[in-house]
Amino acid sequence: MSTCRPSRLSPALFISPRPRPFIPHPSSFEREDMPLEASAAAANSGQALTGVVFLPLEEIGKELALIPTSPDLSLGRQKYADECESAINQQINVEYNNSYVYHALFAYFDRDNVALKGLAKFFKESSEEEREHAEKLMEYQNKRGGRVKLQSLVMPPFEFDHPEKGEALHAMELTLALEKLTNEKLIQLHNIAENCKDAQLADFIESEFLEEQVEAIKKISEYVAQLRRLGKGHGVWHFDQMLLHEGDIVAA
Repeated sequence: MSTCRPSRLSPALFISPRPRPFIPHPSSFEREDMPLEASAAAANSGQALTGVVFLPLEEIGKELALIPTSPDLSLGRQKYADECESAINQQINVEYNNSYVYHALFAYFDRDNVALKGLAKFFKESSEEEREHAEKLMEYQNKRGGRVKLQSLVMPPFEFDHPEKGEALHAMELTLALEKLTNEKLIQLHNIAENCKDAQLADFIESEFLEEQVEAIKKISEYVAQLRRLGKGHGVWHFDQMLLHEGDIVAA
């Protein structure tokens, strides 16, 4: 009986043919996300589509026409509404008024007959912080092409003693209320930016102010709670010493 044996075929018979190179059709070079205007422009001009989606020298005509020639106008201003410009100036005034109040508190606690050096240091640093906020807003106003218009400041009180609460608790409760009011003003400014569809201003307020404001409110709330526990006695002096030796604690 014959047995089946595998055929001895030449190895060359098993070599697969060399793949044919793929040559894409010219229409495949057109990107799906290419704007219809670019495709139409290329088709009308008889030029081959190249995938170019941005023609800067052809598209800057509108922006070029908007660049002012008067030396009194900002060259960099773009999509910056008058309402946003006015709101920034109002917030500058808020920050300067806060700084003024904190400076008055610094002067009070630095008196020789009050002599709470920790609270004096705290409010001095807080005043400087508020002034820095105002200056940051002024720099942003100039960056966007607005005009800084400083407004009048309200004279703060200069006596902060409180017969029932004591000056330390009274001053810290005033600070908490002021920080919450400032937070409301910042939220209003952010809402104006959103209503004007100014994404850059909204991002600036979010990244530079709102988060810091929440942290400040939390910190001052803790101080108020601690001072309420201490009352007006000897514990206030220990609280004052804590502030004196913690240089990184300031109101925002």
